[in-house]
Amino acid sequence: MSLEILTPGLATTVQDRGRFGAYRYGIPQGGAMDQFSATLGNRLVGNTPEEAVLECTYLGPKLRPDTDTVLAVTGAPVEVLVNGEPVAHSARLELAAGDELSFGVIRAGTKFFIAVAGGIDVPVVLGSRSTYPIGKMGGFEGRALQAGDELPVGPALPERLPRLEEIPAELRPEFSREVSVRIMFGLYDHKLTDEGRRNLAEAAWTLTPVADRMGLRFDGPGAPWKAGEQPFGAGQDPSNIVDAGYAVGSIQIPGGTQPIILHRDAVSGGGYAMAATVISADMDRVARLAPGATVRFVPVTMAEALAARAEERSRFDQVWSAQ
Repeated sequence: MSLEILTPGLATTVQDRGRFGAYRYGIPQGGAMDQFSATLGNRLVGNTPEEAVLECTYLGPKLRPDTDTVLAVTGAPVEVLVNGEPVAHSARLELAAGDELSFGVIRAGTKFFIAVAGGIDVPVVLGSRSTYPIGKMGGFEGRALQAGDELPVGPALPERLPRLEEIPAELRPEFSREVSVRIMFGLYDHKLTDEGRRNLAEAAWTLTPVADRMGLRFDGPGAPWKAGEQPFGAGQDPSNIVDAGYAVGSIQIPGGTQPIILHRDAVSGGGYAMAATVISADMDRVARLAPGATVRFVPVTMAEALAARAEERSRFDQVWSAQ
């Protein structure tokens, strides 16, 4: 089976859970930016959590299956159309061969996902089917989809769980314009001034249009760094350090002005100080932001971060037990 891409959308790529084990070599984790939404799609079509889906940004593709299949669209709220007629979002959709799936205007967020029974069957590269466009690896020929592509789909999997026709309301993610994001300070927060640390933790920050799979930049009152003599090998700005590794979710503040949250496709190291890190449980929440959204960073302890991670894992478990 295959999906014919009639129009590609703005930036449609193949993504799965991510590429693990190669970060120390400079290969980012990648994977769906909103892992929970992608998982919801796989649950609806009868896949396991491992199958690859399509991640769509703002403007979705128009595509056509060459055989009867089951699809689902999850993530950001967007009008879903089959042969030009509206159908349900976050629900199991049965398409006949030759039916056309297309999309209207996105109403919140930036990312939505198309899951298909059997998963997108592109080659596994370093343990993942995820597209890493900058490295030109994974996905479909290492790039975003283009008109005319024939996207292979794997065979539908045997039914393992009760069929789920739609996602229950309590499991559907929110796409809000005002969001709290939990962070842990470090490794270089000691280099911030008192004002800088206070602003990062207490002020409101607005997501700018400079936001993609590598990182999201925020505007606000600034978070100044302490002036002082820079160590040998670092840049001249107080926000520079001698190169260090970056945790996924690291927050940099170049020049002490606009914080940047490093996301799924970010580089694994460099010469900017990390003032804090978004906890893993809130990375999907960050992925659901759209430009203009207001964010407040909430400092938490390691114990609170671990508890939040356990709670998030429990929420994923609920997806697979839903009936």
